[in-house]
Amino acid sequence: MPAAIDYEAFREEVRDFALRNCPPEIRAVVASYRKLSRKIWYPWQKILFEHGWGAPNWPQEFGGTGWDTRQRVIFDEVMAECDCPPQYHHGLRHLGPVIIEFGNKEQQERFLPGILNGTDWWCQGYSEPGAGSDLASLRTTGRREGDEYIVDGQKTWTSHAQEADWMYTLVRTSKEPKKQQGISLLLIPLNSPGITIRPIRTIDGWHHVNEVFLDNVRVPVANRIGEEGQGWTYGKFLLERERLGGANIAPHRMALERVRDMVGKELAGEDRRAERELLNHRLLLAEAELLGASELGRESIEAAIEGKPLGMLPAVIKLCTSVTMQTISQIALDAVGDRLAPRFKRVDGEGPNAEAPGIEWVQNYMYARVRTIYGGSSEVQKNVIAKQLFGM
Repeated sequence: MPAAIDYEAFREEVRDFALRNCPPEIRAVVASYRKLSRKIWYPWQKILFEHGWGAPNWPQEFGGTGWDTRQRVIFDEVMAECDCPPQYHHGLRHLGPVIIEFGNKEQQERFLPGILNGTDWWCQGYSEPGAGSDLASLRTTGRREGDEYIVDGQKTWTSHAQEADWMYTLVRTSKEPKKQQGISLLLIPLNSPGITIRPIRTIDGWHHVNEVFLDNVRVPVANRIGEEGQGWTYGKFLLERERLGGANIAPHRMALERVRDMVGKELAGEDRRAERELLNHRLLLAEAELLGASELGRESIEAAIEGKPLGMLPAVIKLCTSVTMQTISQIALDAVGDRLAPRFKRVDGEGPNAEAPGIEWVQNYMYARVRTIYGGSSEVQKNVIAKQLFGM
């Protein structure tokens, strides 16, 4: 019988490692809410990989830690508390488990090592114009010719495509009565002839997302995961594997405490007392929301440990934290007021204004607008909750 795990000792082990090994310049980027990119993520992933912690959610036989659910959650919480970057999710948290579960041995040997050590960078080709929340309406096609697929179509809102080496993507390989059928999961090198990547500039000034155009792109059948026409099943599995991600409330708590500290500094003095107390009251309400989400996260973790279905818990947590983080970013902006108002006209995440004092609060406010859209919009989450509660 395996020895019982001392979770508090494990928490302190992770904290000690994070504080000793995460470079200060990387932690500074996280603490100031600047954009994370490959040049930030890769050095940290290399450090974790060399310590044997490269893939907390993978089995040991594939190079993972073999940690249980509670250990994985503790790891994510402590890393956030120490201002360490969250691990780049597309390879480690999304695609990796799919290849482990459904890929063949050759695919596992070919793709998993580069994901694990951080040398191969992935992006997700799911959303299309007209196929976002209703992903099954995707129209990108993969026409088979011998041992290749000829892929044509367009993907949009593709995060990090500008710095990725590969894209895992859903394409329609046959026409079937149900739109969820006839979809396959392909792995496509982004340096393939026929691929064009165009940036989409977002309101915060950063380059997060892209359009990806595929024009007669040849993809080997060997790059298809699992069976042809079963991509919808694999795509759902991919998303299910990360449903516990929302249980980690630590990044949101860190943001709230930073805003609370900033309110105290920006609105110091007796003459600003009324403003300060009003914003602190709003922060207390936001904190109560996060405490509720944290308790739901705890329930999710316990359910996962016991092998029970998570039901609507992830949807409720996503809905709650999305709105609360928008509220927190609004409070931050209200605190700095007119001092940063001119920066709304000059936000440029990668230009000369990027290091301007306080610019992170403007960018954070703007970026927070998308929280109720990405990863499943609030409307989608409400539908999930309604189906669970009322059988709609």
